[in-house]
Amino acid sequence: MKYWLFKTEPDAFGIDDLANMPNQTEHWDGIRNYQARNFLRDDIAVGDLVFLYHSSCKQVGIVGLAEVTRAGYPDHTQFDPEAKYYDPKSSTDKPRWYMVDIRLKEKFPQLLSLQAVKAMEEITDIGLVKKGHRLSIMPVAEHEFEILLQRCKG
Repeated sequence: MKYWLFKTEPDAFGIDDLANMPNQTEHWDGIRNYQARNFLRDDIAVGDLVFLYHSSCKQVGIVGLAEVTRAGYPDHTQFDPEAKYYDPKSSTDKPRWYMVDIRLKEKFPQLLSLQAVKAMEEITDIGLVKKGHRLSIMPVAEHEFEILLQRCKG
C-alpha cells in the first residue's frame, strides 16, 4: 500500500462533493501535469490511501481521507471537445492523461492547516513543506502519513 495527497479546489470539487456522490465514490479527473499523470498511470493502486487537501481557498489543508477503488485509466475528459480538460493532441489509442477512482473513507472533524503541517518538526519529506513543490498529487511517506493521520483525527 502507498500513501498520497490529492489537492483539490473546494469551489470546483471538494470533500463535501465527494461525500454526496453515489457510494461516496468518484473519478479523479482533470490532472494535466506529467509527473502527477505518471503517478496516476503507473504508481497509484487499488487500496492506496489518499489525503484530500483543499487548496486555492481561504483555509488550505488536509480535510479527509479516501481510498483508491480503481487504478489508473484514461481520463475521458481529454477526448471531449466540450470538456474543460479537452486535449486535441490525445487519442483513444494513445491517451495522454489518466485518472483513478476514489471513495471517501472519512471527513476529519477539522481541517489540518498547511501552517500546522509546516510547523510539525517530524514532517520534512512531503512536498507540501518543500519550496517549489506544487503538484496536485504527491506521494506521502508511510511514517509521515501515520503522523499526519493521527494529528487529523485529533
